[in-house]
Amino acid sequence: MKKWYAVIGDPIAHSLSPVMHEEWFRLHGIDASFIPIRVKPGELKLAVDAMKRLGVSGFNVTLPFKQEIVPLLDELSPAAITMNAVNTVVCKDGRLYGTNTDGDGFVRSLPVLPKDAAILMVGAGGAARGITFALKRHGFGDITITNRTARRAEELAGSTGTGWITVRDAEEQLGKFDLIINTTSAGMGDGALPMATGNLRSGASVCDIIYTPLETPLLRQAKDRGCSTQNGVGMFVHQGAIAFEEWTGITPDTDGMIDNINRNLGGTYADR
Repeated sequence: MKKWYAVIGDPIAHSLSPVMHEEWFRLHGIDASFIPIRVKPGELKLAVDAMKRLGVSGFNVTLPFKQEIVPLLDELSPAAITMNAVNTVVCKDGRLYGTNTDGDGFVRSLPVLPKDAAILMVGAGGAARGITFALKRHGFGDITITNRTARRAEELAGSTGTGWITVRDAEEQLGKFDLIINTTSAGMGDGALPMATGNLRSGASVCDIIYTPLETPLLRQAKDRGCSTQNGVGMFVHQGAIAFEEWTGITPDTDGMIDNINRNLGGTYADR
């Protein structure tokens, strides 16, 4: 019987997950479909129950539900428990198993960096949590969190053993960081910036986990200031590949998919 998978979130129209996973299904001869489902705020439990009843085999979870979905699942991976955030769900025998592939996907996409690099994490949601834990797990220790709501930055810093500063302080101290990572939605389909970039220093690395558009206002300004930049395509593909392996037991080709997405969207995965 044909299997089906999904990605849920709000917004969801921008997602390339269906294109990516259906291509991997085709390449590996798997009879399955992958569909995007917009879930409105307050309707997450209803959507999850409906997908279970309709026999979904697995699904991805994107903004803004990565933490809200946790209590709706039957079992969590150690990573999901630690992060208190889930982006991948495996459905088996009527039970829902949640894990988080965001952090490892991001780390796999990074250029080579020294372990003592000073890192600024912009945002304090589920993606920031996953990436922070993964960076620490891979040996990076100098991580600072900033967020528009300072309380959330402080909470994430407390749970991950990192530091935190206000956005204003981050803007003033921007020049001391070797790597700045934007995990907020600022710049997704608009001209917004997560913070002022006037104090970026030439030679720093700036990553944005957004991939629509491929070059956000943050990356454009960073490039103009002599920074190396990286969009969210690498993280997107690598986290998707880990999810695909969870669902099928198959490790798909990531390099080819990264090239494909950038070529089709007219961008460059990394300018270094």
